[in-house]
Amino acid sequence: MMPKFRKKPVEIEAIKWTGDNFGELIQFAKTDIWFDDLGTLWIDTLEGDMIAKKGDYIIKGIKGEFYPCKPDIFNATYEVVSEA
Repeated sequence: MMPKFRKKPVEIEAIKWTGDNFGELIQFAKTDIWFDDLGTLWIDTLEGDMIAKKGDYIIKGIKGEFYPCKPDIFNATYEVVSEA
């Protein structure tokens, strides 16, 4: 039988990319995100550069890293602990 594991409860910070909240995202992720000439949101992740689509969440991981997360995965994995 294969061993099973459960994710440890970890609190993270995240912001939903609405397409309008450029300033909030830049303040949140600083130099780890940028927009190209077409307005595409890029994130410098531990696995390399990734694109975030409108509606994705930008998550700050436990080591200060940033990465995008699709809304369905985010909602299945996380719940609100406190509002900003």
